[in-house]
Amino acid sequence: MLTVTTVNVNGLRAAAKKGFVEWLARTEADVVCLQEVRAEPHQLPDEVREPEGWHVVHAPATAKGRAGVSLYSRREPDAVRIGFGSAEFDGSGRYAEIDLPGVTVASLYLPSGEVGTERQDEKERFMAEFLPYLTGLRARAGADGREALVCGDWNIAHTEADLKNWKANRRSAGFLPEERAWLSEVFEQYTDVMRALHPDVAGPYSWWSYRGRAFDNDSGWRIDYQVATAGLAQRAAKALVERAASHDQRWSDHAPVTAVYEL
Repeated sequence: MLTVTTVNVNGLRAAAKKGFVEWLARTEADVVCLQEVRAEPHQLPDEVREPEGWHVVHAPATAKGRAGVSLYSRREPDAVRIGFGSAEFDGSGRYAEIDLPGVTVASLYLPSGEVGTERQDEKERFMAEFLPYLTGLRARAGADGREALVCGDWNIAHTEADLKNWKANRRSAGFLPEERAWLSEVFEQYTDVMRALHPDVAGPYSWWSYRGRAFDNDSGWRIDYQVATAGLAQRAAKALVERAASHDQRWSDHAPVTAVYEL
């Protein structure tokens, strides 16, 4: 079995004070992918920077207090790569990957965007560069007899089933037609593991705004994905969102998304 969890921690230092440390101590995951760490490694407490029993890769952004991805693995990686060969984005703390036996696992934090601003332009540039990389990753993995799994906050809800209030968000970043079309291109090469296992349900959502009663009303978005090459996706036994029991037990505005693969 290979159990993988991905979660946007919305600031790892803050999450560590709210329950992330306790969650990490009890998780059965073999690999944990984090996004929006927003800290340099030396700024993290020891139990988060280098927790006992884990091998950790931190990829902070050069812009202080922004983005940042990490990977925790029970087994020491055979190889580590930061970035995806992009002059603009390799220092932005948005992508890192590790090689484990038979599989490459990546943590991705795709820009969130904002319609009509430079943030949306940045998101579109990232998407334009990242799709060819995904194509190459799949080809390289296949040539080496490996699988690939790209986990993270993709910041795009793919279909109407992936967000509660889709009608009100048709012109919002994260649900724009061109973003959804781009994700469809990704899913021509990779499998959305959660949707493959749960094809006819709303959500399950993985992000809820802190505003209002979004969490209590389950008015969320499904933007955190585990995206796998075909061979690995076919071995996915289950996938679930680890939704907190109540609003006050949340340690991020995202919930962990976990999948179990039978290798």
